[in-house]
Amino acid sequence: MAAARWYHRDISQVVAEELLAKAGRDGSFLVRDSESVKGAYALCLLFQRHVYTYRILPDDEGLLSVQTIQGIQTKCFRTLPELIGAYQHPNNGLVTPLLHAVHRPGPQDDSGEPGRGRGSCRAGPGEGPAELLPVPADGEDARGWGHTVPCPGAAPSSRAHIPQQLHQRLQEQVHSSPASDFMGFMAEFLTHHVHDLEALCHGHPQLRHLSTALATACRALHSEIDFTLVGLETLARVFDPPVSPRSPAREQVMPPCCSKMIHPPLQGFLSSDPDLELLLNKISAVNHLLSSLEKKVLKSLQETVTRHNLALPSVAVPPLPAARPLAVQNFEVKVGKSQRAALTVDVEAGTVTVTKRGGGSPEEVIPQDKILQLIKFQSVQSKVRLVCARENQKSLSRDFIFPDARKREAFCQLLQLMRIQHSNLDEPEIISVYVGTWNMGSTPPPRSLASWLTSRGLGHTQDETTACIPHDIYVIGTQENSLGDREWVEFLCASLKSLMAIDYRVVALQCLWSIKMVVLVKPEHQRRISHVHTSSVKTGIANTLGNKGAVGVSFLFNGTSFGFVNCHLASGSEKTHRRNQNYSDILHSLALGDKRLGGFDLTLRFTHLFWFGDLNYRLDMDVQVGPCRCQAGHSGERGARGVTVPSLAQDILTHIVKKEFQALLAVDQLNLEREKNKVFLQFSEGDISFPPTYRYERGTRDTYVWQKSKPTGIRTNVPSWCDRILWKSHPETHVVCNSYGCTDDIVTSDHSPVFATFEVGVTSQFVPKEAPGSGPEALACIEWESIEVILKTTSRSKCYIEFHSYCLEEVQRSGENTFQNCDIPGFLKLGWSSKHLPVLNPILPDLEYLGDQHLLLSFKGMESCESYGECCLALRSAIGSTAQQFETFLFHRGEETGSVRGWMRVRVPRGRCGTRERLYEWISFEEEDAEPAAEPPTCPKPPPQRLRSRPRSLPEPGTGYTNPAYFIFEGAP
Repeated sequence: MAAARWYHRDISQVVAEELLAKAGRDGSFLVRDSESVKGAYALCLLFQRHVYTYRILPDDEGLLSVQTIQGIQTKCFRTLPELIGAYQHPNNGLVTPLLHAVHRPGPQDDSGEPGRGRGSCRAGPGEGPAELLPVPADGEDARGWGHTVPCPGAAPSSRAHIPQQLHQRLQEQVHSSPASDFMGFMAEFLTHHVHDLEALCHGHPQLRHLSTALATACRALHSEIDFTLVGLETLARVFDPPVSPRSPAREQVMPPCCSKMIHPPLQGFLSSDPDLELLLNKISAVNHLLSSLEKKVLKSLQETVTRHNLALPSVAVPPLPAARPLAVQNFEVKVGKSQRAALTVDVEAGTVTVTKRGGGSPEEVIPQDKILQLIKFQSVQSKVRLVCARENQKSLSRDFIFPDARKREAFCQLLQLMRIQHSNLDEPEIISVYVGTWNMGSTPPPRSLASWLTSRGLGHTQDETTACIPHDIYVIGTQENSLGDREWVEFLCASLKSLMAIDYRVVALQCLWSIKMVVLVKPEHQRRISHVHTSSVKTGIANTLGNKGAVGVSFLFNGTSFGFVNCHLASGSEKTHRRNQNYSDILHSLALGDKRLGGFDLTLRFTHLFWFGDLNYRLDMDVQVGPCRCQAGHSGERGARGVTVPSLAQDILTHIVKKEFQALLAVDQLNLEREKNKVFLQFSEGDISFPPTYRYERGTRDTYVWQKSKPTGIRTNVPSWCDRILWKSHPETHVVCNSYGCTDDIVTSDHSPVFATFEVGVTSQFVPKEAPGSGPEALACIEWESIEVILKTTSRSKCYIEFHSYCLEEVQRSGENTFQNCDIPGFLKLGWSSKHLPVLNPILPDLEYLGDQHLLLSFKGMESCESYGECCLALRSAIGSTAQQFETFLFHRGEETGSVRGWMRVRVPRGRCGTRERLYEWISFEEEDAEPAAEPPTCPKPPPQRLRSRPRSLPEPGTGYTNPAYFIFEGAP
């Protein structure tokens, strides 16, 4: 049995409970890393169908002890195995002794669903405690080497001590290096190592049993190395110089030196096991290819450039004007039922001119400061209402109907831009963010990226009147990008300069192999960017290779936090669970944002988080096609090369040609996994109205290539939306997706570039109108009437709540829950009354300031201090004299772990209730027959989101508890 297999590293509380539930026996236990204290552990123990969690903490001298109930004397241990061994006995403060170890999987146990964690459950008679050996007896050397090595004929008693001492040393190493998966094989070898000792004493130094143990331990590496090696060899052949007709053909790709790379002293040792020798040959070949490939590619490219007189990607930058003013734009509209009119928008002058066709009506010029409100109709996507002020009269409403929704959006964007330019605000309240993702297919880009950077092509795209309005922030993520880092950044900056006449500044560049992310901002915003953090996570083979993984960038824009994640997940139609696990690993390991919020789910640390990349989710359809390339525009029954296409494949192409995307999105793996709450919980995505972006034939966008050769064989690739852009924002913040589509003229890769643009509300440093100390300090307060939470857990632990916010001086904490119900298996219902909840006092009492603030809540166990779930609450809707109800999800490490609801109110002092309308609140949404509000509310509410929080193929959430499973607590059937 593997030593310390009960140690499960950094699995979550949810996964630990699942493993113990599968074990099902009282006394089943496992150990995982603590989430609340670095360097500490959490001991999870099953008793009477409930999981109890105890913290194992190190002291200043590194000794480990368990936090148990009061009255039990604390015991300290030098190693984790010693501690576990001691707690196998009763009366140590635990609810039950540690009886049955729940093991983490070995390499052969990875066949289960990887999306649910890294652990598996195996507990049987004799497991766990049987592996725990006592410490050496007094008089023995503490290192376990207090006896001489016995030769044949030595006393059996002395021979028996050696494995025991070596096992003890091995278990000591487990504590210092718990990540080693070789411990089990080494423990087995130590049990039988006497056979090698006997052979050594007889003059045979081969150590056959050690060789066998190593070969067994490394067996799982063979398939992974074969996969990597074939890919490297193929790539190396691409850049090999052409073979002369007179030159002898190369019979092997593996470098000749590989057979000589084994260290001489190992030759005799390895001769006993050819499998291990072959493995080291493969490792040497990988090492050689990796070290030589870059030089070979560079040399080949340099020769190609010289031979064909080519040039690397560059942008011809024409002479730029000092400034590029926005041209006056005209729109044809309908006023009333039949009256035609022209709207002329002059952003620089700050006017809108209405000219009616026929009838000799004079032009009407409306200054921007007379426009009180702009109302978009949701029932008629092309209709807008302009509410204008008139002298000595009530406001006048004018309705205009545009030819289509794109023209209306362009008109609204121009008026928004006009209002921003003439607002005379020192700091922006709204910015435009561009996000782009493109798998470049290891091919240099074309000379122009204009369509991608200006959001032109297919789908929900920008109108030509607004396409070249520069965005405040550009975030560009690429995968399989073969260009050098500096070369790529210079290429992007030159491209934007040629299109926008602006020298954008680089905020961050983060790379992981060929996965790159570049963040660029306008020069005037550079001073507003602070607290920039970057991070990367590898999710390739064994989570050590960066061919798959993610890069992340986070920063503050004045008072608003942004996070961006560009990822490349596992490929293959059948690897949905692997992609889910990639997402979970990235979510857990990416180190971004404020370190004080490190205990919170990554998706809750930022006001706005954008996640994009080659997510590689496919259409969940089993399509088998022959070797053909199917044209998307072909309506017959045969492929591009005359090979018959199965009816299912033809149906897919027909849906694409007819733009019937919803039928295909209903079987999109990402949508299906989101529907099951496996990934991207509560993220939003724009409506997809563009064709699948993968896998095209390079050089065209008319033909999909359905087959791809891989080292493991021929793979069928159904056309899929692999390249996606999603986002998640704090509640009651302003974010609107203005475009989401792909290009149709960039054909160098088998993926099409994807873009999305966003209108995002931002906050700045608040300056109170009354200086501190100018009078009696009035305090605002956040009060709670009650909080009720339902956790998906088998624990019975008492809990407390931590309150985090930038508007609080320090973290606040509640008392333990006053109500508890665990009658429903798998759920724990907790409640807090107002007496056990703290009154929170924000650092500033102004309503305008508090309307932009949020609270992060974390629900933690009293004994373990481990989080069972976190959530985010907006203060804006709770401002007033009466308590308002809230209800939302709880998250932990990317999973939904429960639901919380309660009543809260935010009291603001009388003299601090002043507020103003934000620029993004100037545009609102109304149904067809609704009239504009006569007076603005005391604290303006954000406009409803135009985009759904889930794709159309996903069901809308219920109106009660967030999860229908929680209805059982209300007596619902």
